[in-house]
Amino acid sequence: MTAASTASASTASVIQSVDWVAVAPPTIVAVVGLAVLVADLFLHERNKHLLGWFSLVGLAAAGLFLLPLTDSHNSARAARSTFCLSGPRDTACSYTVDEFTLVVQLLVIGGALLTALLSMTTLKDARSADKGLPEGEYWFLLLSSAAGAALLPASRDLATLVVALEVASLPAFALVGLKHGDKRSSEAALKFFLSSVTATAVTLLGISFVYAATGTMHLTELGAKLGNVDGQLDTLARTGVVLTLVGFAFKVAAVPFHFWVPDTYVGAPLPVAAYLSVVGKAVGFTGLILVTVVAFPEYADVWGPALAALAALTMTAGNVAALRQRSTRAYSAVRLLAWSSVGQAGYLLVPIAAAGYADRRTDVLESTGATVAYALMYAAVNLGAFAVAALVGRTKALNRVSDYRGLYARSPLSALVLAFFLLCLAGLPPGIIGLFAKVTVFSAAVDAGLGWLAVVMAVNVVIALYYYLQWTALLFRAPEGEPVRHRIPVPITAAIAVTAVLGVALSGAPQLVLQFAEQGVR
Repeated sequence: MTAASTASASTASVIQSVDWVAVAPPTIVAVVGLAVLVADLFLHERNKHLLGWFSLVGLAAAGLFLLPLTDSHNSARAARSTFCLSGPRDTACSYTVDEFTLVVQLLVIGGALLTALLSMTTLKDARSADKGLPEGEYWFLLLSSAAGAALLPASRDLATLVVALEVASLPAFALVGLKHGDKRSSEAALKFFLSSVTATAVTLLGISFVYAATGTMHLTELGAKLGNVDGQLDTLARTGVVLTLVGFAFKVAAVPFHFWVPDTYVGAPLPVAAYLSVVGKAVGFTGLILVTVVAFPEYADVWGPALAALAALTMTAGNVAALRQRSTRAYSAVRLLAWSSVGQAGYLLVPIAAAGYADRRTDVLESTGATVAYALMYAAVNLGAFAVAALVGRTKALNRVSDYRGLYARSPLSALVLAFFLLCLAGLPPGIIGLFAKVTVFSAAVDAGLGWLAVVMAVNVVIALYYYLQWTALLFRAPEGEPVRHRIPVPITAAIAVTAVLGVALSGAPQLVLQFAEQGVR
């Protein structure tokens, strides 16, 4: 074969078709975001609200495109992959749609949809009060972040993983600081940005070390090559693994990388805080699962104990700090939810840490399935809690915990729903789905031989009961003054109704969540 024909064959090998159906969900969200940005230039101010409806339709369309990627008749179907490189032995792909990808994309797009519903009322109120919250930029940034979040679970090489992570994160910085003239918002955005950039730099340094030791960035190849790293490069590879985990520990708000959470949630527009607490956390945990279980299984002796320690520290710090947010005028409900989310992140870390101690592949899958199941439960009930907080925040600008006193007298259904969400987060009946999720996580720790971590988790669950039940009791106390009833906007009503129905339905059949999550991970 001549040199010219060899070059021609080599060129042909890198030209490939793109599976547009596989990449449709994140692509649709990104295209709709660009369309919203362009449309904002031509719409009159009184028609800006149409951008929100267009964004909702775009997110719904992206969700519908998940259906062609499912195959209920064949649970063992092959994954759909694209952007692949064929080697002498096998094929490594940068984008793969498997069951795990679909479960996380469903969570991300569903969370973005509920955030969009909350945002419509927030933007309308800001427009009426002339608070300077630009609608075009807001919807563009939200959709851009959601596109990156939907891309991440399908990423199967470290470069694509980091790009997706930053596409999800960079618009979030701007969303946090989008309130013009609000010092708290600007300060929160700056803290969020500086700490995230530092974490990204650490992650990139870790990835460069891993690449130097193995010569590849594809996750499946890393899983095979790290077991055969030359002894002189083993220290470099281990250092790279640790640095990569540090970056993802920030994204999931694990202690000691959690300090940005309270101020960011309080300073951001409330729908953005809800988005970060669910979708932002889902992005971090998805990346963490991919790099630990898929890319770094050979170094489970490194990341297993590290994540177990982080889980214990995170749940303890989050719950103890939340315990201090008493029902006084000094603390806001959003700050309490922020510290609560840090504590919940500790529970989510437990099964991933347990996977590092598993001897069999099936045990690894069961452990990571427990994290996904807990994340699905947490997404539904936490977004519901934020939806009720958005309702209260319309009449109580400071949104203090004390503002919820007597909510039952003002809005009985909202109070009952919020009480249900708080009981789910606490793991008490009738929030059966919360109890079921916590038992699943607890079992993962016990089965992995992490008895001490299970004890720490049990203690933290008891600590969390105090502030969840305290807030719940406050809802039904006698209100101060004559209760004033307010009309609930349709978008907030829809968000509360959807999350409530999900929570009640899943509490009626909690095993469905675990089965769904385990099937996805498998």
